[in-house]
Amino acid sequence: MSDSDQKGQAGSSSSRPPYRIAYALSPKKVESFIQPSLLHLTHQRGIHLFPLHLSKPLLDQPPFDCLIHKLSHPDWIHQLLLFLSHHPHIPVIDHPHDIHRLHNRITMLQVVNHLNLTSTQLSLSIPNQLFLDTPQSLLHTLASKHIQFPLIAKPLLADGTAASHQMSLVFNEEGLRALSLNPPFVLQEFVNHGGVIFKVYVAGRHIQCVKRKSLPDISEDKLGVSENLLPFSQISNLTAQEQTDQSVAKLMEEAELPPSSFVNEVATQLRQALNLNLFNFDMIRDSKCNRIRVRFLITVSQ
Repeated sequence: MSDSDQKGQAGSSSSRPPYRIAYALSPKKVESFIQPSLLHLTHQRGIHLFPLHLSKPLLDQPPFDCLIHKLSHPDWIHQLLLFLSHHPHIPVIDHPHDIHRLHNRITMLQVVNHLNLTSTQLSLSIPNQLFLDTPQSLLHTLASKHIQFPLIAKPLLADGTAASHQMSLVFNEEGLRALSLNPPFVLQEFVNHGGVIFKVYVAGRHIQCVKRKSLPDISEDKLGVSENLLPFSQISNLTAQEQTDQSVAKLMEEAELPPSSFVNEVATQLRQALNLNLFNFDMIRDSKCNRIRVRFLITVSQ
C-alpha cells in the first residue's frame, strides 16, 4: 500500500463520527469506573463516552449508539423499556428483563445446574441452601433438608438496596432463633474456602479472574464457643482480631487461581444462559473436597 493510500485511509477513519456510548450509573460507580484513563482510551478508539441526565426523560436525551446501565429503580426500568420500544435497534447492556432474575437470590443461581462443563477434574455446584417464606418450623425444615450450621442468612431480594445487604452468619440454633431477618429469606450453608474468593468479571468475551480476601474458615471447635449470630457488618472487626496482615497476605499468595480454561468455560456458558454481557460472579474452592463452587452471582450490584 502506498503512503498516499495509507494517508487516505487515516483521513477517512478520523473523519468518521465517534461511536457514542451513553451510560447510566450511580454516583459511586461513576467515581469508581469512569476514570480519566478510560476516557482517554475510549477517545483514542473513536468512542465518545458520556453520562445520561437521570433527571430528564430518556427519550429526550441526545442520540447515542449504545447504552450501558447499572440502575434498577422502577422509574428507570419503565423509561428504559419505553426507550427500547421506540429504538429496538439500539443495543442496551443489559436488557432489564434479563437482569431481573439476578435480583432474586434463588433464580440467580438456577442456571448453574444446567451448565454443560467439559472438565472431569473440576466441578461446579451451589452450596446447600433453603428458601423460606415463613419462620414456622424452621429448625425442623433445616434438619429435613440436611442443611448444617454455620449458615449465611440473606434477604431473598438482591436489588442493591440497603436491606438486601443485611446478611448474618448464624452459628447455631440459638442464633437462628435470634435472627431478626423478615421472610422471605435464604439460608445457605457456609463453606470453608481458605479465606479467599475468586471474583470473575465478564464484559462480553473479555473475562478476568482475580483473588480477593474473604471470610476465614470456621473450625468445628469454634462452632461451640463462638457467637450465636454475627451480622456481616461486625465480621470484619472479629476477623481483624484473628488475622494479621502477614497471615492474610500469605493466604492470598498461596491461593491458586482456578485454571483459566475452566473459568473461561464457566463464564462463557453463564453469559449465554443468562443472556448478559456485563456481569461478575464469585467462585470459592471448597476446602473439604477441593471442588470449585459458585457461592453467588452478583451481576448488577448497585
